[in-house]
Amino acid sequence: MAKITRALVSVSDKTGLVDFVKRLHELGVEILSTGGTSKLLADAGVPVVAVSDYTGSPEILDGRVKTLHPKIHGGLLGRRDDPKHREQMSANKIQPIDMVVVNLYPFEATVAKADCTFEDAIENIDIGGPSMVRSAAKNHHDVTVVVDPADYTAILDEMGRSGGCISVATNTRLARKAFQTTARYDGAIADHLGGLDDQHHKLAFGETVHIALHKAQDLRYGENPHQQGALYGEFFRAVQQLHGKELSYNNIVDINAALYLMLEFIDDPQHCVAILKHNTPCGAGLGKSGLEAYRRAFATDPDSPFGGILIANKRWDLDLAREVDEIFTEVLIAPEFAPEALEFLQKKKNRRLMTWNPAAMRAGGREVRGVFGGLLVQDGDRAMEDPRAAKVVTKRQPTSVELAGLAFGLKVVKHVKSNAIVFCNDQGTLAVGGGATSRVDPVHAARAKAARVGIDLKGSVLASDAFFPFPDGVEEAAKAGITAVVQPGGSVRDDDVIAAADQLNLAMVFTGVRHFRH
Repeated sequence: MAKITRALVSVSDKTGLVDFVKRLHELGVEILSTGGTSKLLADAGVPVVAVSDYTGSPEILDGRVKTLHPKIHGGLLGRRDDPKHREQMSANKIQPIDMVVVNLYPFEATVAKADCTFEDAIENIDIGGPSMVRSAAKNHHDVTVVVDPADYTAILDEMGRSGGCISVATNTRLARKAFQTTARYDGAIADHLGGLDDQHHKLAFGETVHIALHKAQDLRYGENPHQQGALYGEFFRAVQQLHGKELSYNNIVDINAALYLMLEFIDDPQHCVAILKHNTPCGAGLGKSGLEAYRRAFATDPDSPFGGILIANKRWDLDLAREVDEIFTEVLIAPEFAPEALEFLQKKKNRRLMTWNPAAMRAGGREVRGVFGGLLVQDGDRAMEDPRAAKVVTKRQPTSVELAGLAFGLKVVKHVKSNAIVFCNDQGTLAVGGGATSRVDPVHAARAKAARVGIDLKGSVLASDAFFPFPDGVEEAAKAGITAVVQPGGSVRDDDVIAAADQLNLAMVFTGVRHFRH
């Protein structure tokens, strides 16, 4: 175990620092420090040796050079078990530094500010801090490196139990965190500077992308049992598991799809419930209660909810819980559960119950998908058009009820695998078709499903995620009884499609925005 006799403390984030360093002093540790950190500790009554006094060299260049000195890095990198190192340290009057407490200039927070200038960014690139962190982490057999205030308590507890020592195991763990910290820091700098042109204007996509995510949990397996899998990042900022066995890879993929679908309805005054299976909606409904909304969603496709994901935009009450309990579902998600509903649903141990936090998802962000040898990166599809503001391209104008249905359909079809269509009314889906290789095939599939389960599509409206390249999709939907269509438009045969709609006395609106989901 490494005995801590001397610590160098220089931090940007001073959370909990004074209490931590006071306790180090009580344990007999000499404190070296710099700049504002030194002043903070001295004002708190902690005896501090200024680094400039320790090295015999003043802080220079507006503080850019403080710790870049052989007495600092020699004290960190010198191996205590190497006689040659000890001899050279003695000859150069270098004393060992056993602990470094450093966190870095807030570069990421600085460049995230709307008014951050190029000069601000450059001045917030820490040089001495990462250098000390890396030196200490490299020599972690002898040196403790602390980059996270969350580790202060555990370090003090261990030192208190061991007479001021830190184990190699702890030092190794802290060194891993230190290198992860500097890797993320350097990556953030590279990405920011690489995201600017020669005039320092921000580019849409920069030269590099560094993804620094911590493992959230190992998964039992990946998409299939012969594949291994793990979850990285902050997924659990959006959801919290209240009950049930651990989530699988496929659960997480489906939950993610459910969250983004329900985000479209989070501000709807009505209750909304959606059912998803294999990462795609199989039904969604609105109602005055969660139960009414669920029944409309369920009626769309009574076969698929078995083993599916259910999500609600409002509180999950006992009536909804009792009805949902009649079929097997993998995951139930709501902003909150009524206490009696939660107690009832927890009777089945394998059912996962999740709450979700829409506010954590509203900011949007970029989407990343792995491909051979690299990544595809794009902006998330957060657009949602209002058919009431769209261009009516047919002779017949849509009614207000049709427009409400088209608005609902757009919110759902956006989340169905392409090619995608949704038959619906203003209160819910009636038939869903997606994942097809032509535009007309999902119409056929949805009509066939509706006929099989006894749903009458007469008087419904149709939403499409992309344009109709031929009139056949609209013509086949009209045979089922639709009265209005919403689509982006943009086909070279738009005129033919519009003419077919006019001949069939349909109303059609163009949004101008496509929502492919591959």
